[in-house]
Amino acid sequence: MSTYNPFRWLILFLLMLLLQLAARAQVRVSGTIYDRSGRFGMPGVSVMSTSGAGTVTDSMGRYVIRLTLADSLSFSYQGKATMKFPVNEIHPNRPFDMKLHVDVTTLPTVVVSSNRLKDYSADSAAFRDEYRKVFDYAPSLLGGTSGPGGVGINLDMIFNAKKIKRMEAFRELLERDEQEKYVDHRFNKALVKKITGLESPALEAFMKQYRPTYAMFSYFRNDYEYYLYIRDNGRHFARVWALEHPAAKDPAGLQIIPGH
Repeated sequence: MSTYNPFRWLILFLLMLLLQLAARAQVRVSGTIYDRSGRFGMPGVSVMSTSGAGTVTDSMGRYVIRLTLADSLSFSYQGKATMKFPVNEIHPNRPFDMKLHVDVTTLPTVVVSSNRLKDYSADSAAFRDEYRKVFDYAPSLLGGTSGPGGVGINLDMIFNAKKIKRMEAFRELLERDEQEKYVDHRFNKALVKKITGLESPALEAFMKQYRPTYAMFSYFRNDYEYYLYIRDNGRHFARVWALEHPAAKDPAGLQIIPGH
């Protein structure tokens, strides 16, 4: 007849607890996703897990994600997903790199002049300094010493409401002007010509039609996405321009035949 052994049950319970904790323990998985050639890192690749965790590769194709050992990992690009890779089969101390059967379309090499960046930063700082009083203007309803506690209603603010409105309107005007200068700095003719290959007058027409707003720059996750915006729209514009101006020189060297 078997006897009840509490120590055996305790050991079994502890082993089950340790196995459960080990399954829930998270490991760090990182690596780089390359194109078919293995030379170019691929930005914008979705890194997904069966547990629902996920991330996206950066502009160099790199990713970092934390998953449990019981999880599985897969990669997806343009709606096509890879097989699932069990995390417990991935070496914890080595990068988990992957090649996808995709050819990355390379963009022209864009060199951003450090002098241009310095000039813009200096101009922006000088602009802010010149209108410092306007940018820092913040009228307060409370002020003065008319109350028994030393704080009362700011009567100047009430009687000078029109002046305050004019100051706030002027500040909004300066902020819009500053934003437009930022767009001019980022969306400049040299950059657009380098990426699209467009020549005048098609270049000027494209820049007028596809000039991004200041708010649009917050939607580009990196410079790569911004350059893709210019390149893809530039290709579309060049085709339309060639069809609408059949007698003109090919605007971007696309060798477009009107009607095709």
